[in-house]
Amino acid sequence: MGSDPIFQALELERRGAVAHVWLNRPDARNAMNDDMTKELPRVFKSLEKDASVRVVVLGGRGSAFCAGADLGRMDKAGRAGGTKNRAQALRSAKFFHDLYVFPKPTIARIHGPAFAGGMGLVCACDVVVASDEAVFCLPETRIGLVPAMISPYVTRAMGANAARRYLLSGERFSAQAGREMGMVHELAPAAELDAAVERVAQAFVSCAPNALGEAKKLLRHVIGAPITPQLISHTAGVIARARASEEAREGIAAFREKRKARWQ
Repeated sequence: MGSDPIFQALELERRGAVAHVWLNRPDARNAMNDDMTKELPRVFKSLEKDASVRVVVLGGRGSAFCAGADLGRMDKAGRAGGTKNRAQALRSAKFFHDLYVFPKPTIARIHGPAFAGGMGLVCACDVVVASDEAVFCLPETRIGLVPAMISPYVTRAMGANAARRYLLSGERFSAQAGREMGMVHELAPAAELDAAVERVAQAFVSCAPNALGEAKKLLRHVIGAPITPQLISHTAGVIARARASEEAREGIAAFREKRKARWQ
């Protein structure tokens, strides 16, 4: 890849095969303004095409992960009229989906508040590693809004019962509560958060990149699906293609020879 693009509301940091995307509006608790909502799709598209990047970590600079959407932006969109208002909402909704289906593993690194749209970013990632000081909230109903665009990802991550409470009530909940409901995969003391993120990232780096992408697609296909003849046929096709691949040959050879696989 060539030089990385210049961002106004993000920071891109590379650490070997792991790319760290930082929300970088610390004075605004990383609220998502126009710059950020334009730059997030751009950076993820760039990282998707970059074969040297195997894992993406999404974090926030300053005291918060993300306080949600910039309310000034929300108010302006609401006053812009039906067509413009809906078009902006659709662009944002599309990004949450693009993050959810991003073909490489994604890790949300959470410290401090992760509110509203910030929770959408959290729940659209594959793995959530949180400081034990992190706090989560879906406050939209308290200010006359609805967490609509992020609801598909939030409800999948926290489960239907928890979503019924926290999506409706706007209550805050702790990282420990998030862990108990299954939304948070790993908790760490604040001083150990980066080390915990790195452990998870390196676990992904050790895996075959194409197999990871196929496994992500497979999970979306099978989770919640009835076990039908069509699903059985689909899974058989996935493994048939995988075991005929160069990756599988290299992985099996590396296992037999007791060496690290040399992934391409």
